[in-house]
Amino acid sequence: MKAVVLYYPGSNRERDMQAALKIVTGHEPQLVWHKETEIPSADLIVLPGGFSFGDYLRSGAIAARSPVMSDLIRKAEAGVPILGVCNGFQTLVEAGLLPGALMRNRDLKFICKDVNLRVDNADTRFSSHYEAGSVLRCPVAHHDGNYFADDETLNRLDGENRVVFRYCDEGGAVTEAANPNGSQRNIAGIMNQRGTILGMMPHPEDLVEPLHGGTDCRGLFESLLAAA
Repeated sequence: MKAVVLYYPGSNRERDMQAALKIVTGHEPQLVWHKETEIPSADLIVLPGGFSFGDYLRSGAIAARSPVMSDLIRKAEAGVPILGVCNGFQTLVEAGLLPGALMRNRDLKFICKDVNLRVDNADTRFSSHYEAGSVLRCPVAHHDGNYFADDETLNRLDGENRVVFRYCDEGGAVTEAANPNGSQRNIAGIMNQRGTILGMMPHPEDLVEPLHGGTDCRGLFESLLAAA
């Protein structure tokens, strides 16, 4: 699988993502700087986490207007799979490729810890190696991960089965206590209508091999590899 990882001033997870993809796929992803105007042909494009442009204005707002984004949007329209993690999710939302908004965490504090995610839709190119309802552990590290959308959008996401991951407890129950940032309906990851773009706040790249302390998130990358 040929993958490309975009990165911006302030990105700090591009190397982690590059390493995770290489571990699972056996191929070294190509890093592409935000000032490039053309993205090489690839089976997957990833927008990693970090604090692009210092999170000025809004998280992901400036990154969404970088030169590379014009070609990203063209490739998104052509159906190239795209994964946005944390700041990458924020950038996809700011670019209009995913609905909603990512706001300040409910408690107005930076959160860095492991959380539990329930796989609500296992019938996607991002989650096919999981079973629906299964629970995985995944790290989060963000200050602006509170997912917000109006009721019409939330109902559409639910009705079209586009919520891939929700915050839950160890038993899979979606509760307020298991929600780390106040995201509406405990949403942790959503995809576009075509199922080709996934945005998620947790960092799956940080739990793919035993040295990470677990392999719960390896299935996401294995799913992408199988789809490719």
